[in-house]
Amino acid sequence: MSDLPFTLDQLRILKAIAQEGSFKRAADSLYVSQPAVSLQVQNLERQLDVPLFDRGGRRAQLTEAGHLLLSYGEKILSLCQETCRAIEDLQNLQGGTLIVGASQTTGTYLLPRMIGMFRQKYPDVAVQLHVHSTRRTAWSVANGQVDLAIIGGEIPGELSESLEVISYAEDELALILPVFHPFAKLEKIQKEDLYKLQFIALDSQSTIRKVIDQVLGRCEIDTRRFKVEMELNSIEAIKNAVQSGLGAAFVSTSAIAKELQMGVLHRTPIEGVVVKRTLWLIFNPNRYRSKAAEAFSQEILPQFANPGWNQDVLKLSQKNIVLTTLEVATPTSSGED
Repeated sequence: MSDLPFTLDQLRILKAIAQEGSFKRAADSLYVSQPAVSLQVQNLERQLDVPLFDRGGRRAQLTEAGHLLLSYGEKILSLCQETCRAIEDLQNLQGGTLIVGASQTTGTYLLPRMIGMFRQKYPDVAVQLHVHSTRRTAWSVANGQVDLAIIGGEIPGELSESLEVISYAEDELALILPVFHPFAKLEKIQKEDLYKLQFIALDSQSTIRKVIDQVLGRCEIDTRRFKVEMELNSIEAIKNAVQSGLGAAFVSTSAIAKELQMGVLHRTPIEGVVVKRTLWLIFNPNRYRSKAAEAFSQEILPQFANPGWNQDVLKLSQKNIVLTTLEVATPTSSGED
């Protein structure tokens, strides 16, 4: 083919239809008329000489050729966005965008503090924070949709060669109790005392629940013996439940600083046990790294990292954008961490 048989606008329309499930909703999301969308699809199918949609059902379903074009189209559009961000960098942090990813706990309690510090120094940079499961966040970094991320769960094995994964900080998990609980009067409790408590926990399928169970297991604490009275779907709900006297819980220390200061929760030490998990910094070394991302990495990340953290690994030379970076696709994801 001497000329490309599609335009960027046609790829955007194809992606919108696939996301919205209908030509009409795609047209609404793009602020164009439905006939204009239909015409662009007809032109695209004529230029490619293949049908892209199965029009027999109520919902717009992609054909095999449609799925193939969408897969490559999303990568092309991602590179276009990356190119625009690189050009914005020529303004030397007088604009541009920083996109940071995080898993649930780090995104709720740690990243807002870091972003606040960055915004004070670079108010003209637009900052986006994407909070999702570790798996979804890792794929977003691999695909170039996120500059860098701090996560607490396990990186998908299939991304081990695509991502740089760095041990960043230790996140301590604390046992919290209602302030009026009898154990709150003790200086420390023993491991065996844990099995006398009623616990509030996250859903058993959530990533952070599994991480907590693994970390406690390494401390020779058998979470299978815990009396879990209630499962909730957020850290905030768990803190409120503990504060109301419904039970005890293990949560990140970063999530309870305000409550401890106000005296509405009690943190109870366990004799001979310090429960910690590792937080990981991840980025894609083969993707363009904006000046905003460089500034965030060099000026903000070290302030929250482990002592002796080696930030030199982040001082990577900018690499040319090449098509070989278009190897990853977006998977499904679930869980919380």
